[in-house]
Amino acid sequence: MRLSFPFGFLFVALLACEIAHVHAAPIPRVKLNPVAVAYAEQLLQQKRCVADKRNAWGAHRPSPAAENAFIHQNGFGAYAKWYLGIDERHAANSKARYKFPYGDFQNVHRCALLAIKVRARQHGYLDIENAATKLERELKAATSDAPTR
Repeated sequence: MRLSFPFGFLFVALLACEIAHVHAAPIPRVKLNPVAVAYAEQLLQQKRCVADKRNAWGAHRPSPAAENAFIHQNGFGAYAKWYLGIDERHAANSKARYKFPYGDFQNVHRCALLAIKVRARQHGYLDIENAATKLERELKAATSDAPTR
C-alpha cells in the first residue's frame, strides 16, 4: 500500500517531532555525591560552618591554587567530599569531575549552599538542589546562635 503525499509527510513530521522530544529530555550529567552530603552533615553536627551572606561565595571560595594544594596534601578522595555533584564523564582523579562546592576545605558555607541551589535549579539537578536546601536548614539550626558575616 502506498501512502499519498499528505499522509506520508504527516507521518515523517510526527516521527521527527517524537525523536526531537526524546532527545530534548535532559539527561543528568551531574549526579548527587552522597559521600559529600554525609560529610557535610558531619561537619554541620560539629558546627564547622559559616553563616555568611548570600553573595559572599566569590570571596570565600577556595582559589585554584588552594584546591591544588588540598589535593596534593589530601588526595582526590578527600577533595570529592567537598562537592555535592559528580560528573562521571570525567576521570576520578580530575578536578573537572567534581561540581557544586559547598565549603572551603574547613567549613560548610551558607553562601555556597545558596549558590548551589540556584545553579542546580538552573541545570535541572533536583537532587542536588534538594540536598543543598536540606544542608542549608541544618546549617541554620547549627548556627542559630552565631552572628553572620
